[in-house]
Amino acid sequence: MAVDMNMPILIIDDYKTMLRIIRNLLKQLGFDNVDEAADGSAALSKMRTRQYGLVISDWNMEPMTGFELLKEVRADESLKATPFIMITAESKTENVIAAKKAGVNNYIVKPFNAATLKTKMASVIGDF
Repeated sequence: MAVDMNMPILIIDDYKTMLRIIRNLLKQLGFDNVDEAADGSAALSKMRTRQYGLVISDWNMEPMTGFELLKEVRADESLKATPFIMITAESKTENVIAAKKAGVNNYIVKPFNAATLKTKMASVIGDF
């Protein structure tokens, strides 16, 4: 099944610079339909009004972390099937295990480039 290059993608990070970097990487990969949120609660309200083909979220944010967002998404019947990639600066094994248990589809450790993002995305949504 071909990936819809026009599918909406939601990126969540509390650093505007990081949002810009991720948006630019997605653009390099051919994805232009990108929404942004600055934290988990803002992301959750966006997800309740629009269906996203992929969510890419930072782990460490206030007041709602990416991990808390992931748990909320997986507990919500209408959102739980949404592909979810977590981004973090920490590669602690217990974080990876916790995220996997909570239902994350994949995990990216900062810093990363377009090739890494493409590989992780392809494993979640299929080759593009």
